[in-house]
This record gives sequence, structure tokens and C-alpha cells, in this order.
Amino acid sequence: MARRRFQGTLSTDRYTRRRITDGHEKISLFDRVTPENDAESDASEAARHNIWLAGLGAFAKAQAEGTKAFEALVSEGVALQRKTQTLAQERLTEATQQFETLAARASNVATERLDKLEGIFEQRVSRALTRLGIPTSADLERLSERLDALERAIKSSEAAPEAAGVAKRPRAARKTD
Repeated sequence: MARRRFQGTLSTDRYTRRRITDGHEKISLFDRVTPENDAESDASEAARHNIWLAGLGAFAKAQAEGTKAFEALVSEGVALQRKTQTLAQERLTEATQQFETLAARASNVATERLDKLEGIFEQRVSRALTRLGIPTSADLERLSERLDALERAIKSSEAAPEAAGVAKRPRAARKTD
């Protein structure tokens, strides 16, 4: 069975233990801790301890400033939300105005076309009624005006003989065949 290589060291008392990857630990007399090795391990242990303290300090600072940072992020989020809502409202207003303009144009076009269609329809109905010999509303209006004029003339002619004292004569009936 092949032995695996050295994985790490642990310092205990005056000897160094070496871990072997197959799980067995051996103590070697050749690996005695010397004053040079001991100073190096004290320095590395102090460095590890300082790193640990720095991490704790960073954690404490993050906790203290975390609420400030959180509040700052919340206020920035509120400002961004207001800005986006304002922008969305402006876009909605613009879209509404454009839609209203398009609707007004479409309404005008539809009204113009309906007016044209109504005119064409009236012309065709008028021509059809004329072909059938039915008088138009203008013809009936002229006829009504002529009747009014005749009635006035008759009333004035009847009033003139009475004023002169002339007796009225009965009119002869007309023959209509």
C-alpha cells in the first residue's frame, strides 16, 4: 500500500505531530520544536488571532452601520419608486392624449362619410320621388305660399265691396269635369 503525503501539522508540547492521510498519526523525534520553530508558530498564531479580531471588528461595524445603510437603501428605493411612478403617469397621460386625438380624427372622418352618404341617399330618394310624380318639400312650400297669397287676395277683395256698400253676389259654382 502506498503511503500518502503529509497533510498538515499540529503543535503540542515540544513535539510536532504529523497527520498522514490514511488516518494514522505519528510522532517523530526528528520533528522536535526548536526555538526558531516556536517563534514562527507564535507569530502565525498572533496573526491568526489578529485576523479573527479584525473579522469581529468588521462584523460589529457592519452591524452598527448596517441599519444606517439599510435606511439609506430604503430611502433610495422610495425615491426611485416615486420617480418611476411619475414617469409612468406621464407616459400614461401622453398615451391617453394620443388616443383621444386619434379617436377625434376617426370620429370626424366617420361623420364626414356619414354626411356624404346621407346627401347621396337624399338625392336618390328625391329623384325617385320626382320620377313617380310626387312633389318635393320645396314644391309643397311654394304651393303653400301661393295658397296664402290667394287667401289674402280673396279676403281683400271681399272686404273692398263691403266697404263701398255693394251687396255681395252669390258666386256660381264651377263645373269640374
